[in-house]
This record gives sequence, C-alpha cells and structure tokens, in this order.
Amino acid sequence: MWLLDYVLDALAALGLWTKEAKLLFLGLDNAGKSTLLRRLTSGGLAQLAPTAHPHSESLRVGSVEFATFDLGGHVQARRLWAEYSPAAGGIVFIVDAAAARRLPEARAELHALLALPALDGVPFAVLGNKIDRADAVSEHALRAALGVMHHEVPVDRELDVFMCSVVMEAGYQEAFKWLAKRI
Repeated sequence: MWLLDYVLDALAALGLWTKEAKLLFLGLDNAGKSTLLRRLTSGGLAQLAPTAHPHSESLRVGSVEFATFDLGGHVQARRLWAEYSPAAGGIVFIVDAAAARRLPEARAELHALLALPALDGVPFAVLGNKIDRADAVSEHALRAALGVMHHEVPVDRELDVFMCSVVMEAGYQEAFKWLAKRI
C-alpha cells in the first residue's frame, strides 16, 4: 500500500493526479463553520451573519480538491445534514470549545451523525474551536464531553479531535491534512 501512496503522491506533486471529495462543515450554530470556510478560501476574517442557507466553496488541500458545504448549525438547518451526507468524503464537525454549556447538545448531534448509515467509513475531523479564549475546555475535557475518548470510538471509525483557533489561524491545518490522507 505504501508504494501506491508513494506513486500517487509523486503524481500529485507533478500536478498529474487529483482526488475529489465532498466535505461537510457541520456543528452547532456559532461554532465557527462559516468563519473557517471564509478563512480557508479567502484568507480573511469577517463578522458573519448566521448561515441561513447552505453554501458551497471549493478548497484544495494537497492532492485533494474538496467541494465544501457549510450547512448551518441552527436547529432547522440540522434537518438538512442527513440529506447532504450521501457521497460525503469527510466531515468537519466544529465545536465551540468555549461554550461548555452546549457540549451535551453537540455530543447528541455528533452521535446522531455517527449513527447515519450513509456516513459509515467516512472520516470525521472534530475541531474544538476558539481555544484562544480563556474559558475554552481542554482537549481531554472536550473528548470526554463529546463521548469520543479513544476507547469510545469504534476501531473501524476514523475520527480524531483537533483543537484550533480559526481567528488565530492555529490547529485546523492539521485536521485538513489528516482528512486529505484518509479520502
């Protein structure tokens, strides 16, 4: 398998091979989904209104061209998540690590997604955002609150947690590299 990876990496480096995947940005409202997508596509930050309608952007990470979908996180928008899940290549589940009171709600939504048959085998990158704030929980506390400690995640499920700050441009790059390797 390593030989195939080596050949594909070499072809990608020469611009001769690109993978394509659908990537869903999911999480509760005000977690930072749209801000992250804006940061990744334009490099800028802006005060954004809550996402009223799903929107899509293209994003390239290494040899993977992602069609990203920011579906919103308010209660009504969450009903759409399952409709977009077929053919998803990866999930970016963003959690506001500074909103401890909302972690049980985030846990319920994450586990509902993990239970969707359409997402079997799909890698999940869980981003604990807003770690630049003093009230942000630690990675261990976030994992425990979300029920994704290493022993709680099935061995056949690719899921990892990345602590980040979209505002400070820290931590999320590793998550996208991790996803690109698994798609």
